[in-house]
Amino acid sequence: MASAAYQQSYPGQPQQQYQQPQQQEVPAPAQQQQQQQLPSNDEPVYIDTQHEDMIHDAQLDYYGCKLATCSSDRTIKIFNVSNGTYTHTATIQNTECGPIWSVAWSHPKFGSVLASCSFDGSILIHRERSSSTSTNGNDWIPVATHKSLHESSVNSVSFCPHQYGLILAGASSDGTVSILSHEDSDDSWDVIKIRDNALGVNAVSWGPYLDTYMRLVTGGCDNQVRFWRKKVNTTNDNHDTNNTIGDWEIDLESVCGGELNHTDWVRDVAWSPVRIGGEETVASCSEDGTVLIWTKKADETIWMPILLNQFDNPVWRVSWSLTGNILAVSSGDGDVTLWKKELDGNWSQVSTVDEAKEEATAVSSE
Repeated sequence: MASAAYQQSYPGQPQQQYQQPQQQEVPAPAQQQQQQQLPSNDEPVYIDTQHEDMIHDAQLDYYGCKLATCSSDRTIKIFNVSNGTYTHTATIQNTECGPIWSVAWSHPKFGSVLASCSFDGSILIHRERSSSTSTNGNDWIPVATHKSLHESSVNSVSFCPHQYGLILAGASSDGTVSILSHEDSDDSWDVIKIRDNALGVNAVSWGPYLDTYMRLVTGGCDNQVRFWRKKVNTTNDNHDTNNTIGDWEIDLESVCGGELNHTDWVRDVAWSPVRIGGEETVASCSEDGTVLIWTKKADETIWMPILLNQFDNPVWRVSWSLTGNILAVSSGDGDVTLWKKELDGNWSQVSTVDEAKEEATAVSSE
């Protein structure tokens, strides 16, 4: 069995992927649907997911009320989390696909839409709907099934800012990034691909909304971080649309500068959802154990990196809080650390999941 841990104060902490470290067996509950009592919101929450293999990703939705987990057991599990309790509400079986690496929620304006990607090169998109036959009143139906969309594993999926429409990006080991765009007129999905690099793409993340360009950042097996953009049709009065013009291109106004670079595969990239002080921020992590923070002012063209930390193990995932001021880092030693930028511009570690667990145990024992 496997369990997922996250902290309600900082949703969307990263989970490890690709590697299969040793798992710990946990006892199964008597009734899987039974609500479990959890600590208060200031304490970490540990959920027994009942996955039969390693968990590769865990994501909270926009409101932090639904948790989706995915695993090498080829299933996605959905939990409702509210008022200190959690309830397992659904299991999505993807038995025809390979191990599932990543999941992503859309903005709630499109409903409860969940995307997933897997080792066999597939991207699947499911939507929650009301059902009279389901025990909890809802079930999940596939709305887009792109089997073997890529020639190799799809490692990461990410939805764009809702102002552009319902658009999903997927990064693949075949060296391309696929862009899936939903068309309201006929309820179809258009697919285009960006050729990123020949060695493979491990991660993709969207930049915050701009009315001039849609933007992406990718992390690849060539140790590089790349920025892409596509021009938005600013003459359209309806801003909640994916009406774009031109093709995706390397963003020549977003060039990686400085002397710091990753020396091994870039495992994950995360574009901060909030501009702080007119400055945009991207985090990247690598197999070499480094986490780099890239920053750029609006009127600048060069992203300058600083070293957040040199870890002793490969770093698998980085994830921003919704406010953009807390960065969660998941490393190969099984630890998740939280980092915050201080007023002097330096980054400092503020917590770890293990520390939070120890504090919660101390409080409960008093």
